[in-house]
Parts: sequence; C-alpha cells; structure tokens
Amino acid sequence: MNKPLSRRSALRKVTGGTVALAAAASLSHRLQAADDAVGSKLKNRIKHSVCKWCYNGIPLEEFCQAGKKIGLQSVELLEVKDFPTLKKHDLVCAMVSGVPGGITKGLNRVENHDKIVAFFEETAPIVADHGYPNIICFSGNREKMSDDQGLENCAIGLKRIAPIAEKYKVTVCMELLNSKHDHHDYMCDHTPWGVELVKRVGSERFKLLYDIYHMQIMEGDMIATIRESHQYIAHYHTGGVPGRGEIDETQEINYPSVMKAIVDTGFKGFCAQEFIPKRPDALASLKQGVEICDV
Repeated sequence: MNKPLSRRSALRKVTGGTVALAAAASLSHRLQAADDAVGSKLKNRIKHSVCKWCYNGIPLEEFCQAGKKIGLQSVELLEVKDFPTLKKHDLVCAMVSGVPGGITKGLNRVENHDKIVAFFEETAPIVADHGYPNIICFSGNREKMSDDQGLENCAIGLKRIAPIAEKYKVTVCMELLNSKHDHHDYMCDHTPWGVELVKRVGSERFKLLYDIYHMQIMEGDMIATIRESHQYIAHYHTGGVPGRGEIDETQEINYPSVMKAIVDTGFKGFCAQEFIPKRPDALASLKQGVEICDV
C-alpha cells in the first residue's frame, strides 16, 4: 500500500515547475497555519466567525478550508452568490451582506427605502432557506441631517423590513461604526442611538451589530455598555485599537475580559474577527484571535 502524501509533499508535487516559488511558499505557509490548528480545543461558548474582506488575498475556497480547521463556524459579510462555497465546507454566513447603498446611503433617507426593502424581500427567503441568522444594514451618513430625523427615518424603513424578517425568521442588524476615523459622518455611531432605534422598531428581528473596535473608539466603557444593552445586540465584531490590527497585547482592548462579559450576558450568537492582519502569516493571526476570544 502506498504511503499517503503529506500536505507539503502534495504541494511540491502540484506546484513543481508550474507555479512561481514565492506563490507556492505563500500557500505552503497558509496551509501549515491551518494544519497547526488541527486538534485545537475550543470552548465554543461563543460561535466563531470571521469577516472575509480582511483576507481578500486568500481565495474563498482555500479560506474556508483553513478556517474550518481553525475552528470557525462561519465566514461572513458575504453575499448570496458565495453560499454554495460555504455549504460545500459546512460553514454558515453569520452576517449576510449586499444591502443597496452600503454604509453611506442607508435607511436614514426615505428615498433609499424602496431599494433596501426590495433587497430584503429577495434575500431574506434565501438566507432563511440556508439557515443563516443575520443580514446587515446601515444607517447611512448624516450629510447635515439631524440625528433625530435620521432616527425617525430609519424606524420608518425598518418597520417595513421587520415583517419580512419576522416571516422568514432572520434578524436584521444595523452596525455601529465609528465616525471619528473610519466612517466619517456615519449616523449610527453611538450605542444609545442604536438602542433607541431598536426600541422604536419594536421587533425581535431587528437588533444591533456591536463592533467592539468601533465602539472603543467612540465610547469606551464597553463592558458596562454590553451589560446594560445586551438584549439589543445580536452580533459582535472584533478589531485591535488603534489601527484595526491583531487583537492581542499589541493593542489597548482587553479582549478576554470583554468576551467574558459578553458570555456572562447569556449570549449564544456569533462573534466575528474583523481585524486586518499586520503580520505576514494572516491565518496564524486569525487563529490567535479566535483563541483569545474563546473564553
């Protein structure tokens, strides 16, 4: 019986003379990082996800293979077209993307509502059919609009979307983003504004995506905020402050403490790594991030 090829041997066999050495070496490092994660014992008190846009240099197929070994259950901020690849690897998309207008042209303007509502009418049944939990939405930028007017307009639009979400049992999540550095003029940039919006909409199928990175920049005091407002939050994102790099001791947030506070609220949903790796071995950084958050 022939001895099975190792991943490294298989890689040499496939790439021999046909792929540039640098590219082969890069792939080898990424595969090795995934192999190193095999057997990792995660507590999984929080379901682990990752935002794919932070790893655009790695094809989705390969990324799913590596992520599965790291212990991820989800790869997110993907669109419907990506669902077959996720299904192939028994992964979910914990936060579906693709809403018209993106971050800047959102629900705070009534003229955007029809397109956004149509997107949810089309997308929600597909998301539900795959068993995925959440679809993202955004407030949009202020563009000199008052926060009170934006709150009213967002509530009007979301009250049209909520029955769709309720029918298909998916949760619509508005993301809290910082307007100080990354998303200048974005309206939903403080937790109290977002919480008030959830209250006005009054549906269990509309909640917040609490981005730890963004809210550290805008508010700080995250553990107290999470304890007070957890019932309005359906999903969490990570990221190192400053610079949105790795979430280890190189940055200022004590992620194990924040994640323990999240777990202590009874949260059973997903937390997604959304940092941009600064080190050459991006998958090793991702593995480290998952382990830091696995409290």
